[in-house]
Amino acid sequence: MTTARQKVINQLAKSRTASAREIARALKMSAATVRHHLRVMVADGRLEVESVRGREGRGRPEKVYSLPRAALGDNLSVLADVLLTEAGSKPALSGDGVVRMEALAKLLTADADLSRHPIARRLNSVVEKMNQMNYHARWEAGAEGPRILFGHCPYAAIIERHPELCDMDMSLISQLISRPVQRESKPETHGSWLCPYVFLIR
Repeated sequence: MTTARQKVINQLAKSRTASAREIARALKMSAATVRHHLRVMVADGRLEVESVRGREGRGRPEKVYSLPRAALGDNLSVLADVLLTEAGSKPALSGDGVVRMEALAKLLTADADLSRHPIARRLNSVVEKMNQMNYHARWEAGAEGPRILFGHCPYAAIIERHPELCDMDMSLISQLISRPVQRESKPETHGSWLCPYVFLIR
C-alpha cells in the first residue's frame, strides 16, 4: 500500500516542483495534511524547499517543494569513466569544443543505431537511453515537430563551469535519433537542476 508520504514524493517526481496547495489538489488530500507531511520530509531530508513565491491577491507567500538533487541522480560517474578510459585513445576528444562534444556524445551513445526504426520508436528509444543517464526525459508532439524535454540536468553539479555539456546533450540526441536537432531556451525554467532547453527534432 502506498503511504501518503510516498504519494507526495511520487507527485513531486512527476511535477518536479509544487506547493502544498498544488499537491493537495492533485492528490485530493487536505492542505493541512499535505503541509504536515511536507514539514516532516523536509526535516528528514527527503524533500527540500525549492523557492518561495508570492500569491496573487491576498495570502501569505507559499513554499515550493522539490525532491533533493541527489534523489534525481546524475551521470557524472559514466561521463568520468568515458573520459578517463577513452580520452587518451580518441584524438577527437582533444579537438575544438564542438568536435570534442560530438566525440564525447558518440562515446556515450555506445554507437547505438536507431535509424532503421520509425520516428516514434526512435523517440521512445532516445528517451529510454537518456533516462538511463538520469535526464528524466520525455518527448511530446509539437506544432514544429516532436521535441524532447529533460526534467533534470544530470550534470547540474558542474554545468556552470562546463556549459559545453549542453552542446553534448544536443549531439547525443542527434546521434541517437539520426536527425538534426535544434536547441531552444525554456523561459519558464527555474531550479538549478532543471535543464533550461527544449530540443526540437528536425
